[in-house]
Amino acid sequence: MKDVKVLFVSSEIEPYAKTGGLADVSSALPKALAAGGVNIKSVMPLYSSVNREKFGLKKIMDSACVHMGNCEEWYSVYHTDKPYGTDVYFIEFNKYFDRNGIYHDASGEFADNPFRFSFFCRAAMQTAKDMGFQPDVIHCNDWQTAFIPYYLKCGEDGYFWGTRSVLTIHNIGYQGNFDAGALEYAKIYLADFNAGAFESFGRLNVLKGGIAFADKITTVSPTYAGEIMGPIGSGGLHDILRARKNDLSGIINGIDTDVWNPQKDNLIEARYSVKNYAAGKKANKKKLQKMFDLSDSPNVPLFGFVGRFAAQKGLGLLSGAIERAVNSMVCQVVILGSGDEDAQWYFGGLPAKYPGTVGAYIGYDETRSHMIEAGSDFFLMPSLYEPCGLNQMYSQVYGTLPVVRATGGLDDTVEQYDEATGAGTGFKFYDISPGALYDTMGWAVSTYFDRERHMDLMIKRAMEKDFSWKKPAESYMELYRTLHY
Repeated sequence: MKDVKVLFVSSEIEPYAKTGGLADVSSALPKALAAGGVNIKSVMPLYSSVNREKFGLKKIMDSACVHMGNCEEWYSVYHTDKPYGTDVYFIEFNKYFDRNGIYHDASGEFADNPFRFSFFCRAAMQTAKDMGFQPDVIHCNDWQTAFIPYYLKCGEDGYFWGTRSVLTIHNIGYQGNFDAGALEYAKIYLADFNAGAFESFGRLNVLKGGIAFADKITTVSPTYAGEIMGPIGSGGLHDILRARKNDLSGIINGIDTDVWNPQKDNLIEARYSVKNYAAGKKANKKKLQKMFDLSDSPNVPLFGFVGRFAAQKGLGLLSGAIERAVNSMVCQVVILGSGDEDAQWYFGGLPAKYPGTVGAYIGYDETRSHMIEAGSDFFLMPSLYEPCGLNQMYSQVYGTLPVVRATGGLDDTVEQYDEATGAGTGFKFYDISPGALYDTMGWAVSTYFDRERHMDLMIKRAMEKDFSWKKPAESYMELYRTLHY
């Protein structure tokens, strides 16, 4: 793959700007592709929140220009290869990116988002052209970059006539649905504002248009690829996805094993491997209990939860099961997250109601996140849907057995416990109900107390799984090959 050139375009990349898993993937996947010999350059907007000094951003281009609608937009380009050694380019355009928030602020979603990201897409392409980087593939991510497949297919710029597009759908719940007022600025022809492309009930649907024009479409797990072709899991895009089913595939995400690795992790109390996991997890559990003001009880099973307080994450199931669980089972629970205000009040109030048994931290804290993975016995992910999910993979490599609803990537990456043999790496349930989660938590607790040998087998099996980006990167490289060889 040394001769293949890829422009990787994303609205967020860790560690520069992050709102969710998209940023993690947009950091780790290019690193893995570069390690496989791909000539890859990443592009993202230069938000005001990006720490230019910390990451050593240098201006490499001034007074660059793209034509949007009937106007010219002038911008600058910055570059860094810190901290991971991969080339990242930033589009500086204060009109759109010098503000608090990436997609929204406290008052809601930015009304000019279709203008902001159609500009970003054209500027990303123009930056590649101005640098003399002629990509074989432009790898787009979610609706914010889904204008690019259309711009390529329009063929307005001969520089990109040989360039193909891959569009990865990280979460189909976010489609870029706006009124049609941005069509002229975004340079979308009225002929393409139809039900087979950008139009959806009279509105502009950017992701739908990207799906219509991309050469290949991927999503972040094989099961999720199947789910989004059905009416329930597609957010209304099942017809167009079924029409493109021969170009749609699911490639499971990996995790950054330099960051999420109990043998290397400097944020946890005690590092450990599969050979000495018992002592390591015991020390981390003790520290975790102290951090969350729980009783120092080494032999009580501890459940952890880390995530956004959003309906997708199954908070209704969790709130309907957690009090019943701590009232009827010997267990402890720690919760780390923020989001929905009602959920923050509810989960934030549980420690006062169940002192020593339930701990909660409203917000996000990287150290606490790592400690929950290392110190918990079980990890809760009762998601209503989950395109891929990362925490269930983090949990397994830390020897923390996931309790998950069998959907999307959770179903693909967690092996169901077999009570007869001790096989598996976690506990899966299927029904969308608090009762199903409660019963599965009970199954985990009974296994903890009654089948210690099975716990040992599952922990070792989980910790030995390979969730690195090596295999996913190879799958993406093979996909690129299909477009050019």
